[in-house]
Amino acid sequence: MKNEIMIAGKSIEAWKQSHPLIGDLVALKETEWFNPAVRPAEEALPDVGLNEKNVREASARLARFAPYIARMFPQTAGAGGSIESPIRSAPRLKLALQQRYGIALPGHLWLKLDSHLPISGSIKARGGIYEVLQHAEELALKNGLLKIDDDYSKLDSETSRAFFRRYRIAVGSTGNLGLSIGIMGATLGFQVTVHMSADARQWKKDKLRAHGVTVIEHAADYSAAVVEGRKQAAQDPACHFIDDENSKHLFLGYAVAAERLKTQWTEAGIVVDAEHPLFVYLPCGVGGGPGGVAFGLKLAFGDAVHCIFAEPTHSPCMFLGVYTGLHDDVSVQDFGIDNVTAADGLAVGRASGFVGKAMQRLIDGYYTISDTELYALLALMEREEGIRLEPSACAGIPGMARVLAHAQNIYRQRFNMHPATLAKATHLAWATGGSMVPEEEMALYVSKGKMALKA
Repeated sequence: MKNEIMIAGKSIEAWKQSHPLIGDLVALKETEWFNPAVRPAEEALPDVGLNEKNVREASARLARFAPYIARMFPQTAGAGGSIESPIRSAPRLKLALQQRYGIALPGHLWLKLDSHLPISGSIKARGGIYEVLQHAEELALKNGLLKIDDDYSKLDSETSRAFFRRYRIAVGSTGNLGLSIGIMGATLGFQVTVHMSADARQWKKDKLRAHGVTVIEHAADYSAAVVEGRKQAAQDPACHFIDDENSKHLFLGYAVAAERLKTQWTEAGIVVDAEHPLFVYLPCGVGGGPGGVAFGLKLAFGDAVHCIFAEPTHSPCMFLGVYTGLHDDVSVQDFGIDNVTAADGLAVGRASGFVGKAMQRLIDGYYTISDTELYALLALMEREEGIRLEPSACAGIPGMARVLAHAQNIYRQRFNMHPATLAKATHLAWATGGSMVPEEEMALYVSKGKMALKA
């Protein structure tokens, strides 16, 4: 008899019995789970080990670098060197989702267009660029290149670039994080190496190389690229490894987004409180980006915000890690799930243990979405709102329907969400990337999406 695969002392069949949704995940069915362990923000936020002061410090650091960013990246000059994206109401998309899923969707649907963030065109421009800047500031202050009250635009000098060329930065990436770190790191003068997984898009590799970044391609997936990058960096004392699985600097860079969103809601006249709840749907790969944003949201809005993570059916690593309680001690491959998805930015087999454990009592729920549906929603978004996204960035779009589906009555009752409250709710799909996708590749995405819509 063939040896049975054991995971944390249990067979897969035993896991399916004790955790029934594993059967659906293994069968690649679109699945949702609303976390019974979620607790009030005041009680659960200390789990993270970071606080509002840390986020304010991150925000202040970005403000110090704003003059430099405005000088080096003219597309940010109008915003004073701030790397930020707009929010946009999406009533046409909401109507189309109602028709597609056949359910009423009370409340209002908005989009957060991190797909159009300057410099690298994805949510990774928040965390990735922030950690590069944090490392650069630390080195510059320590070595007398900067004083904390300087105009940081002085870093645009050959002296500064020569200084940073003495140091190296490395990262493992499916693509977008590598783009953000590579572009900013190379601009400052760092020698940057990006370890890319096999599913990374060729155009992202080409763009990095065009910026003078060393790209090392790995035949295996994201986790293997990270392991190799970490190993190589450990042998080089002048190399800083940016660890997407464990970095608190990345996490804080993402968290800054929430306070800025709070200002955007105020400017748009949107109220967020117990009577006007906010639901935010965040595409999730390894978890650092959505985890950091969700942490910031909970600091900003407390229990009035509900954060839901969205993952591909072929890569539900955070869902699986939190649902089983195994976190980064389990991968989707352990359960026979292949981690092969068109949502390359979310193609991660093993979730961040730091994020999973820190946020497990703060994230309200998780759902999975098929590649076919991602493509269909990509085409729907283009048709209804004129916005083009990459497949992974579409994972949050159906979140409103997944939460409001009839089957989720228990979830709504638990949070005392009566119909009158739901009618005043705001739903925000976080669009995480797409504006830098080459036109010919985007045309293929849209074509596949139109076919999926007809299917």
